[in-house]
This record gives sequence, C-alpha cells and structure tokens, in this order.
Amino acid sequence: MTVLDDRALNRAALARQALLEPSGRPALDLVSHLCGLQAQEPQEPFVGLWNRLRGFEASTLSDLLTERRVVRVHLMRRTVHLMAAADVLAWRSRFDAMLRQKVTGVYRRELDGVDLDELDAAGRAVLADGEPRTTAELVDAVAGRWPGVPRRALGEMLVSALIPVVQTPPRGLWRTRGGVRIALLSDWTGREPGPHDPDGTDPVGRELVRRYLAAYGPATSSDLRAWCGVAGLPAAVAAVRGELVSFRDTNGRELLDLPGAPLPDPDTPAPVRFLPAFDNAVLGYQYRGRIIDDEHRGLSVAGERVVLVDGRVTATWTNGDDTVSVAPLRPLTAAERDAVAEGAEELSAFLSDGESRRVRIGG
Repeated sequence: MTVLDDRALNRAALARQALLEPSGRPALDLVSHLCGLQAQEPQEPFVGLWNRLRGFEASTLSDLLTERRVVRVHLMRRTVHLMAAADVLAWRSRFDAMLRQKVTGVYRRELDGVDLDELDAAGRAVLADGEPRTTAELVDAVAGRWPGVPRRALGEMLVSALIPVVQTPPRGLWRTRGGVRIALLSDWTGREPGPHDPDGTDPVGRELVRRYLAAYGPATSSDLRAWCGVAGLPAAVAAVRGELVSFRDTNGRELLDLPGAPLPDPDTPAPVRFLPAFDNAVLGYQYRGRIIDDEHRGLSVAGERVVLVDGRVTATWTNGDDTVSVAPLRPLTAAERDAVAEGAEELSAFLSDGESRRVRIGG
C-alpha cells in the first residue's frame, strides 16, 4: 500500500481546499465543496474565500446570505458554520442526535427532568410566526414552563440542538455588525429539512464520507469523525468502501480517498496563505501534522489566525487600525519574508476595501 508522508498529505489538502491554486468556480459552489466554512466569528468566512477564490469580492458572499442561498447554522461539532442552504436541508436531521448529545453533555444536571420533545415543540411554536428572534427572546417565551432551569441551558438546547434554525442577516454580512437573531430553517429557506434515514441505508452518512474526502482527503476515519462530530459513520464508511482507495501514512494509519482525487507532487510550490480563525484546513482533521507542528497545535483551537508558508503554519496574523500584523513562529528567510509581506499587503487592501495596504511583520 502506498505510503504518503506529511508533505504529500499537505499538498493534497491544499489542493482540495483551493489553497494551492485559487479556484475559478462560483462562491456558492466552493462553499458547498468545502462542506461549509467555520464561522463563529462572522467576518472570518470572507477571508477564507478570499484565499481560495480568484477575484473574490466580499459583496458576493453577502448577497448569497441575503438571498438565503447560504446560511449560518450550528452543525459540525455544534460549531457555527456558513453553509450552502441545500446542504443544510439535506444533512441537518443526520446531525440531530450529535447536537443533542453535545448540549446534554454540558448541561446534563441543569436539564434533568426537562422533556426535550416538549421543549422542542414549545420553541417551534414561538418561532412559527416567522419573526426572527434573539435567543433571549425565545427563552423568555418558554422559560415559565420550566421554572428553575437555567436560561443558558434552555437557550443552548433550543438554538444549537433541538430546532433547526439559521442566524439571519445582518449577522455575517461584510463589515456589518449584527447580533444573533434566529429563524426556523424551514421558514427561511421555504423547505423542510430532509428526514434522517428514509431508506435505512444512511444516505447522508455515505454522502458525508464522499464529500469529506473530496475536500479533505486522503484522511482516516478518525479524521472524518473529528471533522463533523457525528457518530455511526463507520457503517457509512463500510458501505462505500468499495468506491474508495486506500493509502497509509508514516505512522501506519489507513488513509481513505476517492479514486482520481488530486494528489499533487509533494514538491509542488505552495504560495503564502492567510487563513482565518478556526479554518477547517487546519481543524478538519484529528491528526493535523500535515499542516501544523505539534508544538503549535493549540493555535488551531484558540482562534488564532495563521499564515501558511510552504503549506505549513508558520506565523499568526491580526488586523487592526487598517494594518495587517504578522508574528512569525520561526525565523523567516528573506524570500519568505518578502512573500509574506506581499500577501499581507493584498490582505490589508481586501479587509479595508482598498483603503490601506499597511503591514507590520515581527522579527
């Protein structure tokens, strides 16, 4: 079986993530290909697409949000993602059990004695008029039925687990501040989410395997689980295994992949890329050695924005006062420093709508 080292896996991941060569596909297609973009911080997906799309304009993504073709939802690992509405409608029911378990794991004692089906029905009844509400407003409307239950526990269970909802604009629009207001996914899109397992073969689970490998492969089944948080996928992997090819990494782990998916030469040059906070190019794996050193792994869960140099996390970056500031994690060569400075200038111009190209690079 062919062995792929971290550099080979790095170039494969960059190619699948449109970080090796910018993509010319429409923004909606790329959002769907990536299976969504991490979006706890509302502005971060714009940077994610700026890195990946040729000639990307921020207004394109804002328009997709207002047109309701992309939506902000809790999904993978119960974190907020910006996703194609069609994918959310198809996948949301498959995530129900995981979302409930995630919230129950945090608030088990607080929610003891709460009938979750009753809470679900109560919340849906409040949202049925189609009026977007804050989580606090939703909890206000139902809390009287569960006196003594902490409001935070009720809100988390309602909004990020029980009820398929979206975060409505202006939340998530370019350079726009807006608090979280929620609406029913079905009302917002005009369609009901698909059923969990209508034919008993877990079609969504099998689709998740294929779609994950297309955007992140080659990868282990553990990487797949770490990416989405969903249980029961070994059966889906087994069901599609005949469609897949296998490799090994240098630690002997089996890597699954789609036949014919991009596997660039490990020596393919990788341009400097400025990734947003929590970018799934880093977070989309259990084993992240293909893109980040173990000593810096904590950056990937701490919300640090990172810079890829030769495909690896080599610096962090921030933006303030219309200046992109870069803090290297190791000394940069003169050529690397020049490439980072050039990329930072372009990013500064994007983030300021062309008003600034100021950069600052640390020693």
